[in-house]
Amino acid sequence: MSQLPVPPNAASPAGSGNATCSGVTIAYAGAETGPNAQLGINILNGVQLAINEHNQANKNCQVALKKFDTEGDPGKAPGVVTQLVSESDIIGVIGLPFSGESKATGGTFQQANLVHITPSATNPALTKNGWSTFFRALGNDAVQGPAAAKFIVDKLKANKVCVVQDDSDYGIGLATAANQALGDKAKDCQDKVTTGQKDFSATVSKIMNAKPDAVFYSGYYAEGAPLDQQLVNKGFTGKFVAPDGVKDDKFLQLAGDASGNAYFTCPCVPGELLQKFSDAYKGVSGGQAPGTYSLEGYDATTILLKGIDSGIKDRAGLTNYVKNYDGDGFSKHFKWDATGELATSTVYGYKVDHGKIVYVGTIS
Repeated sequence: MSQLPVPPNAASPAGSGNATCSGVTIAYAGAETGPNAQLGINILNGVQLAINEHNQANKNCQVALKKFDTEGDPGKAPGVVTQLVSESDIIGVIGLPFSGESKATGGTFQQANLVHITPSATNPALTKNGWSTFFRALGNDAVQGPAAAKFIVDKLKANKVCVVQDDSDYGIGLATAANQALGDKAKDCQDKVTTGQKDFSATVSKIMNAKPDAVFYSGYYAEGAPLDQQLVNKGFTGKFVAPDGVKDDKFLQLAGDASGNAYFTCPCVPGELLQKFSDAYKGVSGGQAPGTYSLEGYDATTILLKGIDSGIKDRAGLTNYVKNYDGDGFSKHFKWDATGELATSTVYGYKVDHGKIVYVGTIS
C-alpha cells in the first residue's frame, strides 16, 4: 500500500518538550458506546495518542484527558455536556463526533465560552448558529455531497441513482447536498429510513423496482450495513455508495460478504497511509489500524495542546488561540473562517477490496 506524504511543517503533539503547565484538562465528548460507537472510538484513540505523546515529551506540562460518553445520542448529549462544562479545569474539548448531538449542545459550549473542535460532524448548518466556540476540522456536507455525486457519476459511471437517507441531521443534510448535485439522475428514486431500523424490505423493493446503477446511502453504518446486505440478498448488482458515517470496519463486519459492492466518500485523510502515525496509533488501539477520523482527532488535539504549551490556562484564551490558528497538521492545513469552517478542504474516495476498505484517491 502506497504511503501519503506528511507535510514538512506538520505540528507534533510533543512540541518543543519545554512546556510548563499545571491543572489543565482537555476533554473528549462523544460516543464510546452505542450503535455507532466505533466512529467515536476512532477519534478518541487519536486524542489519546496526542495526549500521550505530549505528556511523554513535556515532563513539566502534564495535560489531563477526561472522557464523556454521549453514546452519539442527541437526546443524551445535552446532559453530558452540561456536566462537562461545569468542570472548570477543562479548557478545550474534542467533539462532538455527530451532527445531531453537536446541534443539541453547541449553545451550552457557547455559554461556557469553551472551545470545541469536531473531527467529524459535517452538517453545514452547524456553523450558521453564530457560535464562536465551534470549529470543524474537516469539510462539511456542502463539500462532500457534490463530491459524492461526482464520484458516483464520473468514477462509477452511474446514470440512475437511488438516494436513501436516515432521519439524523447528518443524513438529511448530506442527502440534500448530494441530491442537488445529482439532479435528474436521482429525482425518480428517493427513500427514507429511521435510526434503529432493522427491516429494510420496503426500501429494498423500491430500489429493485427502480433498477438503479448505484444506491447512495446517507446515514451511519448501523443501518447502512443491513440495508446493503438486504439489497444484495435480493439480487441487487449495482454499487452501494456511502459517506464517512458508514466508512468503518464495523460496516464490513455487519454487512458481511455483501459489503464487496461498497464505495465510500469521506473528507478524512486515511491515517493508515501515514506509516509513523499508523504505527503509533496501534499502540493505543490494541493493534487496530487508524479508522475514519482518527487522524483528525489527533490533529485537533495537537492544536489545543499547542495553545496550552504557549502558556494559555483559561477557556477564553484557548478559544482565541484556535480562532487565529494557521498551520499544517498531519491531515491538512488548519485555518478557520469566522464561522468555524476550514478555509480549504478535500474529499477522498475509498472502496471495499477483498474485505478491506482501501483508498482510491482524491475526489475533490
